[in-house]
Amino acid sequence: MNLVDSIRTIPDYPKPGILFRDITTLLGAPRAFRRAVDELVQPWAGSKIDKVAGIEARGFIVGGAVAHQLSAGFVPIRKTGKLPHETISVTYALEYGTDAIEVHRDAIAPGEQVILVDDLVATGGTAAAAVELIRSLGGTVVAACFIIDLPDLGGADKLRALDVPVRTLVSFEGH
Repeated sequence: MNLVDSIRTIPDYPKPGILFRDITTLLGAPRAFRRAVDELVQPWAGSKIDKVAGIEARGFIVGGAVAHQLSAGFVPIRKTGKLPHETISVTYALEYGTDAIEVHRDAIAPGEQVILVDDLVATGGTAAAAVELIRSLGGTVVAACFIIDLPDLGGADKLRALDVPVRTLVSFEGH
């Protein structure tokens, strides 16, 4: 089974010229979803991973499955204002403007080993901000894992420059 074949491409979404890589078709295909999770987990099977941090929203789905496989806790990283308890946040640059993500202040304890998970890495801005959040709580980012890499946008390289190992399963050229 080829994971690429389970990912739908939607042209001109969310704006003209963009090829949106939609993993909802992969998530709906039991064998593809299982294979993706197994491949993301494989390098850390048997390792001591304390937490898996998933970036809103598709990172919750994939990250929850990865956390289950690793017998680790799950930490949601959300857009500002969505978490009910005391949080810390990081603001990061977008193509036009800024955005922010946050995590509960008590979600990660100092010294915990954390894997960051999302469906796709593009420019890496959100993932780099998530790395900053995890590290600010004293967590060690063991790796950042994504089903899809868009290498032309440089996000995986941006994370590697932060000394974060990156695992991706498939790559697509372009945006």
